[in-house]
Amino acid sequence: MPQPSIDLRALIDERPFGRYRTFVTALCGLIVFLDGFDTQAIGYVAPAIVHALGIERSALSPVFSASLVGLTLGALVGGPVSDRIGRRPVLIAGMLIFGAMSLATAFASSVPALLVLRLLTGIGLGCVMPNAIALTGEFAPERVRSTAIMVMFCGFSLGAALGGLAAAGLIRDYGWPSVFVVGGLLPLAAALLAWRHLPESPRFLVVQAKHPARLLAVLRKLAPDLPEDVRIDSGIDVHAKGQASVSALFADKRARITALLWVIFFMSLMDLYFLSSWLPTVIHDAGIALDTAAIITSMLQIGGTLGTLTLGRVFDRVPPFKALGVVYLGAAVCVVLVGLAGTSVAVLAATIFAAGFCVVGGQIGANALAARTYPTTIRGTGVGWALGIGRIGSIAGPMVGGVLLALHWDPQHLFMMAAVPVAIAGVAAFTISALAQREARLEARRVARTASDAT
Repeated sequence: MPQPSIDLRALIDERPFGRYRTFVTALCGLIVFLDGFDTQAIGYVAPAIVHALGIERSALSPVFSASLVGLTLGALVGGPVSDRIGRRPVLIAGMLIFGAMSLATAFASSVPALLVLRLLTGIGLGCVMPNAIALTGEFAPERVRSTAIMVMFCGFSLGAALGGLAAAGLIRDYGWPSVFVVGGLLPLAAALLAWRHLPESPRFLVVQAKHPARLLAVLRKLAPDLPEDVRIDSGIDVHAKGQASVSALFADKRARITALLWVIFFMSLMDLYFLSSWLPTVIHDAGIALDTAAIITSMLQIGGTLGTLTLGRVFDRVPPFKALGVVYLGAAVCVVLVGLAGTSVAVLAATIFAAGFCVVGGQIGANALAARTYPTTIRGTGVGWALGIGRIGSIAGPMVGGVLLALHWDPQHLFMMAAVPVAIAGVAAFTISALAQREARLEARRVARTASDAT
């Protein structure tokens, strides 16, 4: 009697989402929640550190830069490594690194020590993000993959936002080191939780073909009725093809799409960090009280969270890169409107909310679409390098804003300039959509020609 065979892609795509996949998505969401808390921690405690160490504010600029450089290095390294050894070990290692380094930061007593520790913390944080995205996407069925990734990624925004509330109380009651103690102990505890309960990606395991027992154990969580002697096939799943390397991102007709994805990530994160860094300053300089400016600026992340929850379903139902192009062009319009809002608090809040909906929602959507673009063997590399290139944009954004402010640009022209990067990202997304449609038409013609020749 022949051994029964199961198509992995069909099993993942056709079975209900269920409790187990909800648990995996929620656990990845918890991990990026802690990632968001630690990423923003240095910003929350910066004023207290300046006071405690008796230094100028400008002395912390290298520390901020070191965090972003670490995030870039972590993404560039962590993604490719996960394509070789698995998503799970790199995720856990990333949490252990940023947890331990954050805990050590609580005992830093000088700027050089802070710089080194934040660089190492950033490397750990950078390893986590692409693998949380890849793992969530590889467990999710095709019909809701973008939604699952984007809902999971809301954990990052919540961690960054709620971290501010927690930091305020911790600094007041226990001093600035307490923020890093909490930001270190929680990831270490989460790493233990992930070590015990977080599974490896079934797509990765079937590609590696080295751990059939582990693969079957994971799949039984999705489909308890699987026979004991079942053979797991990738079937027609293209995710089983490819070789884990950065050069593979440019092989098999992927070169143009990879380059365009890098343009999207660079421009989108450049604009996002430009806005989040300088909005409070620009609004305050226009004559609005600083506390009101901070509340108005929070609309960027609030709008982004709503955009994330809304756009996932859109990307799952319509041509996703075409939808992403529309979102980014909408972002360009909204950013221009922020500059035209003047000093009206209501109008500023509305336009910044709309800008956040499109800019933040678009960026998180780009994360999801990058995970859908690449095969399993290079998915971590693809997402990690896109995020790494984007992090370079996140470093450039605040610098460009600082230069423009030093040149005394007025808000109208400042935000017109800020609309350019997301407009470029929109054009790149439309181009990817056009390339995908062209490839689909060519494939349809090849199939039709083959069928005609056969008859």
